[in-house]
Amino acid sequence: MRPGAVALALAALLLPAFAAPPGPLPDRMADTGAGTQLITAVAPDTAATTGTVTWWDRKGDAWVAAGSAPAHFGARGLVAGDRRKQGTDTTPTGLYRLPYAFGIAPPPPGTAYRYRPVRADSWWCQDNGSRAYNRWTEPRPADCAATEAEHLISYGKQYAHALVVGFNYDRPVRGRGAGIFLHVNGEGATAGCVSVPADAMRRILIWADPAARPHLAIGTAHGKTALTRY
Repeated sequence: MRPGAVALALAALLLPAFAAPPGPLPDRMADTGAGTQLITAVAPDTAATTGTVTWWDRKGDAWVAAGSAPAHFGARGLVAGDRRKQGTDTTPTGLYRLPYAFGIAPPPPGTAYRYRPVRADSWWCQDNGSRAYNRWTEPRPADCAATEAEHLISYGKQYAHALVVGFNYDRPVRGRGAGIFLHVNGEGATAGCVSVPADAMRRILIWADPAARPHLAIGTAHGKTALTRY
């Protein structure tokens, strides 16, 4: 083999070792919601109950991480949002808008998001037979059974601060699931929400700018529910 050909062959073998590192996670996603802010929630696989939440800003042509925190997912892991079933304790993967924030505690100073205070008669209806399915109600309507609804004020730790996740929200499909939030950690895995430490939740609310149209992307590191597919 000629010396030049040997050099080329050696260079070809060495190329993978010098390949450019992958760009920021949002750059590898199929869709980021067309805004300039994004929250990603990534689990190692669909059986995981823990992972990482990162919030990002689009600065010019680049996505820059503004903060990160450990996260909890559903007690039974994650499942594709369009296949999720209510009552399965799974977190739905996908890309979702964030309609508004709420909380038992006052909003952190600097919060720009619309913030709804939790009152004694604040409920989130999960009754498949109710006209208020997957909606905040005050008071709880007669067609929404108390056993099929969350009395929000009862979750003093988790709902101190929270963001509503737009899963199954705009056109609710009965039986798919209701009341999916990004909220403060409880004692461990969730019933299908994404949770983060209290300080991280406060930082997210101060950071979030409704004019930047932030979305929440939930997914796994690899596979059919990989976050990069959304």
